[in-house]
Amino acid sequence: MKDRSSSPPARVAVIGGGPAGLMAAEALSAGGATVDLYDAMPSVGRKLLIAGKGGLNLTHSEPAAMFRSRYGSRQDQLTPLLDAFGPAALREWARGLGVETFVGSSGRVFPTDMKAAPLLRAWLQRLRGAGVVFHVRHRWCGWTRSSTGSTRLDYATPDGEQQREAAAVVLALGGGSWPKLGSDGRWCALLEQAGIPVAPLRPANCGFDVGWSPYLSERFAGAAIKPVVASLVDSAGVQHRRQGEFVLTASGLEGSLIYALSAVLRDEIASRGSATLHLDLLPGHDLARVVSELARPRGARSLSSHLQSRLQLKGAKVALLHECVAASNFAHPESLGAAIKSLPVRLIAARPLDEAISSAGGVCFEALDERLMLRQLPGVFCAGEMLDWEAPTGGYLLSACLASGRAAGLGVLAWLNDQYSSADTPTDSSHGRQS
Repeated sequence: MKDRSSSPPARVAVIGGGPAGLMAAEALSAGGATVDLYDAMPSVGRKLLIAGKGGLNLTHSEPAAMFRSRYGSRQDQLTPLLDAFGPAALREWARGLGVETFVGSSGRVFPTDMKAAPLLRAWLQRLRGAGVVFHVRHRWCGWTRSSTGSTRLDYATPDGEQQREAAAVVLALGGGSWPKLGSDGRWCALLEQAGIPVAPLRPANCGFDVGWSPYLSERFAGAAIKPVVASLVDSAGVQHRRQGEFVLTASGLEGSLIYALSAVLRDEIASRGSATLHLDLLPGHDLARVVSELARPRGARSLSSHLQSRLQLKGAKVALLHECVAASNFAHPESLGAAIKSLPVRLIAARPLDEAISSAGGVCFEALDERLMLRQLPGVFCAGEMLDWEAPTGGYLLSACLASGRAAGLGVLAWLNDQYSSADTPTDSSHGRQS
């Protein structure tokens, strides 16, 4: 931002204290802006702490092209942000906070102590040292745009409604999947009222309902299914195939393998009414071997004992077979083998948004310029999960939130500098043009 010794630093409001908002505040304060960060909750960074309960997955170490592909239809919009602040830069940033990282066996990147709290503490300390002022229990509830270009922001606080002025605003309000932590999507109505196009919020990285029998639901809810390969062909004829594991729930399926396919599963259900996932329960065996083992005489042994001794199939996997395959198929090795290698499971609904790990939908990128500023509202920028993108778990969500927060903060600085440069340029009053 341009140094204007005769004027105080511009005051910028960042609304939302998640990773995107905190990163925007960091970029702004480093650029000389006076930053006020507002959050509706009693403390900031709550979702980051929750994400770190099982080990904070910061980013992923895979090749750049594969990394970008994880953002699906929005990779073109996110690529410039991720190129400017990608996995390597993120790890260096964490090191600057005193947090070393390592690459796990899956390629995911974690802090060496696997915890989120030390990183968040160091980050907040650095932000406060840079002059960022935090205002918690301040829920943004509206705004008024002045003729001078500044924005009056309205907040609901424990002391009643308050108004604050800002030269520019960064909105980093999260999606709609964690209402208890502040990401409740209530901002959608405020932006829609201002004429901003917002794609409906939908669950992402979520579980799905199948409608199990009472037997499977009661006996096997919580059972892990691994290893397994899941595949489906979408309505465009594209095949999706992943290996991993998932968990049976009382109503259906959830877990990392299901989350990785959740976007296509959700969209198929929305367009077709259901989605059929085919499961290879024995990915280490080809069909011929499975059929050969099934065809071996089993004597007095039960079919369950035969499946366990010949193919190591037991427990929840066998229960899934009985749930999804007609009883008559169990008498024929070819039919049963085909089911083991491609078990059809019909998914009928995504779990509700407030149960999802993340959300799809949000502010459409087409409403933003390259600085992440709303075209219809100059001086108002958006970042993080409130933008219309989605990605699987594995460090991709946090990476894009941090990258977009940084981009929005830098975008504000550039825009303010443009405003000051324009105001400082003398004009020829007789012709009304710049001299």
